Amino acid sequence: MPERVDLSTVTPALTLGALDGRYRSAVAPLIDHLSEAALNRARVQVEVEWLIHLTDTGAVPGAPILSDADKDYLRAVVTSFGADEIAELAEIERETLHDVKAVEYFLRRRLDAAPAVLGEGTALSAPGVAELVHIFCTSEDVNNLSYALLVRGAVTEVWLPAARSVVDALASLAGEHADAAMLARTHGQPATPTTLGKELAVLARRLRRQLERVAAAEYLGKLNGATGTYGAHVVSVPGTDWQEVSRTFVEHLGLSWNPLTTQIESHDWQAELYADVARFNRVLHNLATDVWSYISLGYFRQRLSAQGSTGSSTMPHKVNPIRFENAEANLEISCALFDTLASTLVTSRLQRDLTDSTTQRNIGSAFGHSLLALDNVRRGLAGLDVDGEAMARDLDGNWEVLGEAVQSAMRAASVAGAHGMANPYERLKELTRGRRVDGPAMREFIAELGLPDDVAARLLALEPASYTGLAAQLVADHLD
Repeated sequence: MPERVDLSTVTPALTLGALDGRYRSAVAPLIDHLSEAALNRARVQVEVEWLIHLTDTGAVPGAPILSDADKDYLRAVVTSFGADEIAELAEIERETLHDVKAVEYFLRRRLDAAPAVLGEGTALSAPGVAELVHIFCTSEDVNNLSYALLVRGAVTEVWLPAARSVVDALASLAGEHADAAMLARTHGQPATPTTLGKELAVLARRLRRQLERVAAAEYLGKLNGATGTYGAHVVSVPGTDWQEVSRTFVEHLGLSWNPLTTQIESHDWQAELYADVARFNRVLHNLATDVWSYISLGYFRQRLSAQGSTGSSTMPHKVNPIRFENAEANLEISCALFDTLASTLVTSRLQRDLTDSTTQRNIGSAFGHSLLALDNVRRGLAGLDVDGEAMARDLDGNWEVLGEAVQSAMRAASVAGAHGMANPYERLKELTRGRRVDGPAMREFIAELGLPDDVAARLLALEPASYTGLAAQLVADHLD
């Protein structure tokens, strides 16, 4: 057999995972937040802001005061971080074999270049300024703050807007069909009718509750040294209130200060957040499977233009519910990753181990599969049309579901003093259990019960399609 091409050598380099290949367009917004390059940019940001904070607070005696131009120059190192800087940092890391140390050396290079931009008088060229870069920091001081910034950005700027858009579309669909009567199926069997809108509203409300939890997430950070004791800080500069410097720095970054840690920030906030996102995923998975079932029952028709031109490679009549099936799979993968992240990150041996390092590099994949599922559900919902005739046929073919209404009315009439209402459940069971009952048979049965006239009239006027209780009102009252 001829030797085949080794695809790992092909240029440009091929992707290993589907998120960076087939599905890249759907998850691309996360790259600016959860990629390796984004992590390095965040590290540069933390180092820059720490240097500025130390000089602003006078925490280290002898450190110069930076001008606005000096600060702008430093912050521009972050905002201009692009392809050239990514390559340069990678080159430095090949020498240091340490990612955070590479960031330190990268920033020192920028300090060396400052006089050429700002003039020889810049405070950034003052003796000792370079030593403020990464001073009193362990790598985890930089990393925990960087990850908190990255995850917060990914959630608030990408994932939450996408999730809210899907839930809003679902809520709109629920409101539009709030009074569309539909046969319910408890345990997969015909049951008390409901409305399509009410069932969709249940899922929309569940999803919104989870979004409220995600939106309220707290992003914690710390900066307190190699074992969380401020040991190097206090020995080097004993006159500074290092807890206050740490607190104000973490809060300056927009994060919540964690005052008591080992070498690492404990990651509990991440576990809490990922559990909430995973729970949202699972409710969305429930939506996907329910909609799939409604499509199978014929309650929803799929518009071919919204699904693509090919439904099946061999059966041309088919329009497969691929959006919801793809969503299911990606939600399951996302949940598996989030569950692993949440369970792994809350444990670190003694004061530090490195299990969190490689684990956190999968945060982007966890959010990526969830974001991809959201894209599929959004497109799937947009391609649905409700088939009211199909729902009406199912309702009209299952008059036995009125058995609940009749036996409950008999019970209420008995309590009110009516005679001859004994054993209502058993009598309806005898009529309906395992049997199909049509309209005439049900009305004949009701007419022979001897119910009070007003109760009998109410039941005789009842049809499966009108037996939906307060379903439409519930949508109006409880779906914002």
